[in-house]
Amino acid sequence: MDKYSKIKRRTYEIIEKAQNNDKASKYFDILILVLIILNTLSIVLESFNTLNSMYKIQFRIFEIISVIIFSIEYMLRIWTSDIGYPSSRGKIGSAIKYIFSTMALIDLLAILPFYLPMIIPVDLRFLRMFRISRLLRILKINRYTKALSLIISVIKDKKDELLATVFVMGFMIMISATIMYYFETEVQPEAFPNIVASFWWSIATLTTVGYGDIYPITAMGKLFAGIIAILGIGLVALPTGIISSGFIVAISKKDKVETKTICPHCGEVIEDNLKE
Repeated sequence: MDKYSKIKRRTYEIIEKAQNNDKASKYFDILILVLIILNTLSIVLESFNTLNSMYKIQFRIFEIISVIIFSIEYMLRIWTSDIGYPSSRGKIGSAIKYIFSTMALIDLLAILPFYLPMIIPVDLRFLRMFRISRLLRILKINRYTKALSLIISVIKDKKDELLATVFVMGFMIMISATIMYYFETEVQPEAFPNIVASFWWSIATLTTVGYGDIYPITAMGKLFAGIIAILGIGLVALPTGIISSGFIVAISKKDKVETKTICPHCGEVIEDNLKE
């Protein structure tokens, strides 16, 4: 392995999740995690007009420093993509494969609001709205925490069941909003002017939130609202139960540890077995 390849390999090891006894990689992980947390805190503090006016320059400097670090990290990940994302099309194929991966898209969206005004003229009102994507930086933590990785893997494993639940909920929202519209529109035309406007009542009732800003006043409307509220309790519990069962399965798999019987004389492995 030539010197260039060694440097690239070492760079990849540092920017990826730290392995045991790799202090450089561990310090890099800590730097990125602290930077992500401070960026999230900065976004919250900027929402206070007093703090924003007093420390506007400091906030801007911190943003520039953060973007530079995140940009360097992003470019290094593209440079070493042929190690982590091997492709039959060579380095370009590996780079494309990485760029369109979920974590790479998060990395890009985290820094894009800073560079966007430099590339194309953007309306300031749109820019302020788009800068909320800076909060995506907190999702970068997924690289360094097993908990978030576990959540994502559970959601992926249960995606079919969750999609089925979303479909059922969408169907129930449509049906309940339509029925309630016909029950209430004549007596409450301002609250239920059309079926689309009735969606708000349907969502608030099915999710058992019940804000109380829109509610039925007819006898049939009240009866139907009671039925929908009861159905909503079970409907909201469905995705919770699906995800909970997924966590139980995932955690039980993690609890299976590999145990090895080693010969006390020669140190060789005699047998491998799995133990819960």
